[in-house]
Amino acid sequence: MIIRSATYVKSSPTLKECPAASGPEFGFIGRSNVGKSSLINMLTGWSKLAKISGEPGKTRTINHFLINESWFLVDLPGYGYAKVPVKLREKWVNATKDYILKRENLICLFVLLDTRLKPQRSDIEFMEFLGLNQVPFARVFTKSDKLGTPDLEKSIREYDKEMLIKWESLPETFISSTKNRSGRVEILNYIEESINKLSNEF
Repeated sequence: MIIRSATYVKSSPTLKECPAASGPEFGFIGRSNVGKSSLINMLTGWSKLAKISGEPGKTRTINHFLINESWFLVDLPGYGYAKVPVKLREKWVNATKDYILKRENLICLFVLLDTRLKPQRSDIEFMEFLGLNQVPFARVFTKSDKLGTPDLEKSIREYDKEMLIKWESLPETFISSTKNRSGRVEILNYIEESINKLSNEF
């Protein structure tokens, strides 16, 4: 897939305030500071499309970006650690859950996982939540350039082992690095294939 245009549309604090459900949407979510904004910018080729911050918990709204005038990329608030009041964090969580469970044009949720960390309970539980609610999702292992090949493979094997305790099979998986742009073609091709499959169903 070639990205010809990427436009910021709107930041919405709740599902009700999101743009009208007019085209396929692909959400991006993960623990705070996992690299969502950097990945979004790398995928689209627009370095300042999504705001990047070294401070965890900076994404606090549901952010829509219109891609190629035909589908949406959605940056969702991170879960896990963030230096904010509990009530505010709960507000993000509830808005995000509403979006994930009720947004009828959400095609796939990309769950970002930091390759440098051992399997995190919050990540595992979140993916279990998606599975129980039959929400289509894919894993994206980020910051792969930070590890050598043996350590990277070990990190992914540990996640696979942890998930296969409860899962019969593993979701679609991508390995990415915003530094060397790895994973970009694979993720965009997957999105394109998903859109084409959806079109063929109607």
